[in-house]
Amino acid sequence: MQTRAQQPEIAAAFEKEMEDVLREQVIQEAAWALEQEPATVTANVSVRSAGGKHDFYSEGDYWWPDPENPDGPYIRRDGMTNPDNFVAHRHAMIRFSRIIGALASAYRLTGEERYVKHALLHLQAWFTNPETLMNPNLLYAQAIKGRVTGRGIGIIDTIHLMEVAQGVLAMQSSAAFDKKALAGIKGWFEEYINWLTSHPYGKDEMEAENNHGTCWVMQVASFAKLTGNREVMEFCRERYKNVLLPDQMGADGSFPRELDRTKPYGYSLFNLDAMTMICQILSVPEDNLWEYQTADGRSIKKGIGFLYPYVADKSAWPYPPDVMYWDHWPVAHPFLAFGAAAFDNRRWLETWKSLDHSPEVEEVIRNLPVRHPLIWLNAGIAAH
Repeated sequence: MQTRAQQPEIAAAFEKEMEDVLREQVIQEAAWALEQEPATVTANVSVRSAGGKHDFYSEGDYWWPDPENPDGPYIRRDGMTNPDNFVAHRHAMIRFSRIIGALASAYRLTGEERYVKHALLHLQAWFTNPETLMNPNLLYAQAIKGRVTGRGIGIIDTIHLMEVAQGVLAMQSSAAFDKKALAGIKGWFEEYINWLTSHPYGKDEMEAENNHGTCWVMQVASFAKLTGNREVMEFCRERYKNVLLPDQMGADGSFPRELDRTKPYGYSLFNLDAMTMICQILSVPEDNLWEYQTADGRSIKKGIGFLYPYVADKSAWPYPPDVMYWDHWPVAHPFLAFGAAAFDNRRWLETWKSLDHSPEVEEVIRNLPVRHPLIWLNAGIAAH
């Protein structure tokens, strides 16, 4: 089966269909986005945070009060989200991602610079305005009461900045995009990349052997592409080929570590989306990750091939159902759309078309960092 490297016209045809499917939704969401005022991490501060008002703060999802010691350190209940966690900063970042993704998508479709001008208000609030900006680190993410003030595992929270970074790439050539602002935004991401690649939390997350390690590569690759950091992009390519694929994927294309969790279906979808986006972001003609396979045959194509039947017919899933949110998966996953374009697979595209493109369930949104595929269409090898 040929990939987009040999058949770019096939990818272009699939991408045109994706635009047709999403056009109306994009314009509607962009209309909503044009009415939104910026709100960053400084709008809500948790008394439980060890950081300041400019620091992103979140709490470990599966950590709960100990019934035998209510005032003591929290205890873990895997897969069960504590509804009393502080989530305001996560919500603000997801909202930010949604706004920029919608505005950039609408700009891509229409060329109207009003979308760029409004996006700049939000981008400057988060990255360059000294009163409202977020500090470029995640020192206080996924804290646990009585145990830690932050953890490397919390770095996964900023996967929602990927569509912000990609939205900037999609809009930066507009005459309405202030060049000084652009430099400041890229400078913020450069600082964040430096933190992600040098701080112990960043190094810990990079070494994670499950979806967290995948998401480290995915988001660092996205930010490095925005800033033009070729060294970091090459590091991410090599890590995908030499660490993620051989260490996480089974010989059948499954992800055994995700299947061992209490939400095996949702985590498998999530990890496959992340690996697919690594291929979409980092593939170049001389190093096409879509075509890459390990010596024993592990590849992104095998991963999509393993999971696709259970997306097309969820009732065939041979593993235990997820303990939470089982009924809300699958949705219109990026691995279906981008995989279809890469491998000329009509069935994958038709399945993507039939699924929910605008999920409303918070857990689904949080684990679906790419919700605006149109801004990613030229992110792969076709753009090089």
